[in-house]
Amino acid sequence: MRYRELGRSGLSVSEIGYGAWGIGESSWVGATRDESVRALHRAVDLGVNLIDTARGYGESERIVGQVVRERTGDEVLVATKVPPKNQVWPAADGTDPADAFPGDHIRASLETSLAASGLDHFDVLQFHVWNDEWLGRGDWLETVAALKQEGKIRLFGVSVNDHSPQSAVALVRSGVVDTVQVIYNVFDQSPAAELLPACAEHGVGVIVRVALDEGGLTGRITADSTFPEGDFRNRYFRDDRPAQVERRVAAIVADLGIEPDAIAEYALRFVLSHPAVSTVIPGMRSVRNVERNTALSDGQALTTEQLAVLARHGWPRDFYS
Repeated sequence: MRYRELGRSGLSVSEIGYGAWGIGESSWVGATRDESVRALHRAVDLGVNLIDTARGYGESERIVGQVVRERTGDEVLVATKVPPKNQVWPAADGTDPADAFPGDHIRASLETSLAASGLDHFDVLQFHVWNDEWLGRGDWLETVAALKQEGKIRLFGVSVNDHSPQSAVALVRSGVVDTVQVIYNVFDQSPAAELLPACAEHGVGVIVRVALDEGGLTGRITADSTFPEGDFRNRYFRDDRPAQVERRVAAIVADLGIEPDAIAEYALRFVLSHPAVSTVIPGMRSVRNVERNTALSDGQALTTEQLAVLARHGWPRDFYS
C-alpha cells in the first residue's frame, strides 16, 4: 500500500481507503455483518488506514467502530459525517446555516456517533452537505473549533454536494476546512477544473467518493441489470440508465483496448492519477473486493495516452436526481 499526505494535516492516508456506506445494512441490500467485519479487517491487514462512514449509514458506524477497537496495534483513521438538521440534500441556495448545521446539532450528532462506534474521537468530522453561502455565518465554525480543542475531532471536512464541486471552492480558499470529499470519476471529471487545483494550492486533503459510479464503472451494469427490493440502485439505475451505462463503458473499453473486466482498475487508476487526490474510498462489501481494489496501490500509473483517452469520456449527468 502506498500513502499520500492528507492535505496540510500532517496525516498520511492510504491511497485506497474504505467507503463504508455499503456495509451499513440500509440503502445497499446484501451486506452481512460477518462479511463486512471480515472485509474491514482484511483491508486493515492490507494497509488501508482510512475508513469513511456517516451518521446516516445505518449500522456502519457501529460496525466500523467495532473493527477499529479490535485493531489495537494499528492506527486506523475514521471519518464520519453530520447530517443536516433540516434533512435537505443537497444544500439549497438560500438555506440558513442555523437550519442546516447549528452548533448544538453538530455536537449532538457527533456524540451519537461516538456512542454508536465506541470510539473516543473521530479523525475527520464532515458536514454531509455544503453550501458556500454559509461562510462567515452561523455558529458551526465556532463549534468545530471547540470540538477540536476538546479532542473529539482532529480535522474538519465537508462532503461536497453531488456533482457540484463548485459549491465548495470558496470554502477551500477560506482556509477553514481540512478536507473535502467529492465525486470524481471518469464520467464526472468536473472537480479537476477548479476544486482540485484549489485544494492543492491551499493544502486541503481530497477524499474521492463514487470513483466507480455506484458500480457503473465496474463493467457489471448492463441493460438487464436488476437489484434487490429496497436497494437504492433501483432508483440510481432506473429506466434506461443501465443501457446507457453499458454503452458508455463499452466505448471506454474499446478505446483503451482492454478486457471488460479491467474497467474498474482503470477507473480507480484514473482517480489516483490526479496529484491533488489524497485517497479514493470505493465501497467494499467483501474480502474479494478489498483484495482487488487494494492491489491497485502499486505505483503503476496510467500512460499519458490512456489518460487522454479517458479524458474524452466525460459524461456529465446526475443519476441521484
